[in-house]
Amino acid sequence: MAEINDKLPENTEGRFYVDEQCIDCCLCIETAPKNFAHVEESGYAYLCRQPQNEEEEECCKEAMESCPSNAIGDDGE
Repeated sequence: MAEINDKLPENTEGRFYVDEQCIDCCLCIETAPKNFAHVEESGYAYLCRQPQNEEEEECCKEAMESCPSNAIGDDGE
């Protein structure tokens, strides 16, 4: 389960985030490409844009549920 205290500094402020457990599999980027991006030199993904509509929110939820390292969190706000 993602920990808000361990969220990566690149995340855009808001409800969804990626924490330090990210293993750089890029599944979130494949699932929600408008919302997740990759820091190649550091080897992890982060939330580059909070969902702007219902479709993007569903994609972020799917990415969170599919994340093999449980690195994506939703603080509910």
